[in-house]
Amino acid sequence: MPRIAVVTGANRGLGLATARTLSGHGLHVVLTHRAASDETTTAVEEIRAAGSEALAMRLDLDDVGSFRRFAQDLQKNVRERWGRTTIDVLVNNAGIGLFGSLEDVTLDDFDAVIGTNLRGTFFLIQALAPHLADGGRIITVSSSLTRHVSPGTSLYTASKAALEAITRTLAMELGTRGIRANSIAPGPTATDFNGGAMRDDADLRDDLAGRTALGRVGQPDEIADAIAALASDEMRWVTAERIEVSGGSLL
Repeated sequence: MPRIAVVTGANRGLGLATARTLSGHGLHVVLTHRAASDETTTAVEEIRAAGSEALAMRLDLDDVGSFRRFAQDLQKNVRERWGRTTIDVLVNNAGIGLFGSLEDVTLDDFDAVIGTNLRGTFFLIQALAPHLADGGRIITVSSSLTRHVSPGTSLYTASKAALEAITRTLAMELGTRGIRANSIAPGPTATDFNGGAMRDDADLRDDLAGRTALGRVGQPDEIADAIAALASDEMRWVTAERIEVSGGSLL
């Protein structure tokens, strides 16, 4: 039977890289996206052309009321396409970042970041946990910012720190089913997150590279490789952990 992974926010950046990497490890992948995009369509076609299987499904983390229907549609799709009624890996990657100093953060900013990154992710896990196979994996994307600090990131960092705490608790709650729950904390990575600042701003990239042990910022595939490792059997004795993938950033 095929192993199946769901990757949220898989239409671009880290999520897209993760979907491609997991498929390269033989998993069938469900790529979720808030809005349809050419990147998602292309990724599904590439994964299928490479000999694995993939499908795209719409999912908006802001719309918690849609999660029950999403779970039902997910179960229907994987049963009809791949002969399964459960999934094996859930990668909680989707999220937003709104940054600003204390005096600049608005109530709308707060509600958007906490609503998407924390509220949305928590209730999606709640909706999909019954559909996760015993022995499955939950991998939640956090940030190296929960270890070091940077001005203007307090709200975003708070949402990620909360996810790390939830992940540790879920490792205990779901451990009786053999489900492992871990968080991955990327450091500065050249993606389109935050308007592509890390990818496109050479001065910012060089500055952070100079404060990283390996002397550069990360690439999406490098974070995706770490996620794939956590999804594998080789990491079967690892749960309730925060694993930073930052190249030794800001030590």
